[in-house]
Amino acid sequence: MARSILMKDGIGESAVQRISKVLLASGANFPEELFYRDAMSALHTLELKDRVRHMIAVMARHLPESFPQTADILGKVREHWIQHDGDDALMLFAAWPLIDYVAEYGLNHPAIALPLLRYLTPLFTAEFAIRPFIVTHQEETYLQLQIWCMDRNEHVRRLASEGCRPRLPWGKHLSAYIQDPTPVIDLLGNLKDDPSDYVRKSVANNLNDISKDHPDVVITTCHRWKIDNVSCRDWIIRHATRTLVKEGYPGVFPLLGFTSKPRLNVIGPQLSQANLMLGDSLEITAEIISETNAKQHVVIDYSVHYIRANGKTNTKVFKWKNLRLRPKQSVTIKKAHAFKKITTRRHYSGVHKIGILVNGRTLQDAEFMLHCP
Repeated sequence: MARSILMKDGIGESAVQRISKVLLASGANFPEELFYRDAMSALHTLELKDRVRHMIAVMARHLPESFPQTADILGKVREHWIQHDGDDALMLFAAWPLIDYVAEYGLNHPAIALPLLRYLTPLFTAEFAIRPFIVTHQEETYLQLQIWCMDRNEHVRRLASEGCRPRLPWGKHLSAYIQDPTPVIDLLGNLKDDPSDYVRKSVANNLNDISKDHPDVVITTCHRWKIDNVSCRDWIIRHATRTLVKEGYPGVFPLLGFTSKPRLNVIGPQLSQANLMLGDSLEITAEIISETNAKQHVVIDYSVHYIRANGKTNTKVFKWKNLRLRPKQSVTIKKAHAFKKITTRRHYSGVHKIGILVNGRTLQDAEFMLHCP
């Protein structure tokens, strides 16, 4: 059976060959075979991010010690880069070490390194490489981010947003922006109406990051953005507030047009089985009854309280349904939830719980026994 392709395979033998060839074509001077042997010597033992670091170290041994000289080489790679290769679904990953090399060896040369990151980011993304510059050269880098918001290339505009996300996954957290997100929000204001979905998604993810530390700041920002009634902002606002919705933060529901204080009766959850084997599915039923003569708009979610190895529980919330209820209306909703083996969660035998959430607040719950052979 053929081995499934892993993300780390994006920086494998083909990436080593691609990096070597593009550097040589861009003016580097090193023995290609020696570069190949150096790169492949330990690559197979490493995971993805360690492969990136390994390739940066290999490049440093074969490129000029002077960063300005190496920058001249890196500043030509897009002229020789193969944009599409149907046999290599992860070909873009080969550019990652090229870009992060700039963060590793160009940090003391921001005047050269920042324009180079702008040039390289369309190959993969410079969202990780830009972060050390934000920390070390905050004012100079922030000025560049402001300029990049107006760039013709959507990859550069996205970098302006994605690079300053306070809690970027896989990236170093930006403590200054976690503490005070005002500069980030000012920056995002330049991109909120960007014509590119790619850029607007980054804006929403950035705001979602900020909401984890400053929920009211994000809610206030979204209210301000809604005033102009620009349709493309509605998606940004919904996506930016997804964590607040899941956590049931009170101020988010009026922002999204939901009833701020719903008057409901919830019957359930009724569970199809009281005892469940790992691999089975559980059918969840709930009846939602409006108790007012007014129309109501509510978010119905459900939570699963998983047993952990230490006997404590870990709760995960799952999306279910948005309901528009007429006066005194009763609605029955059903959902099947599969309890199967997955790589991201270990299941344990014991009493589990299903909860019904209305606008983020748990109103009712029910228990069942999960058996894991």
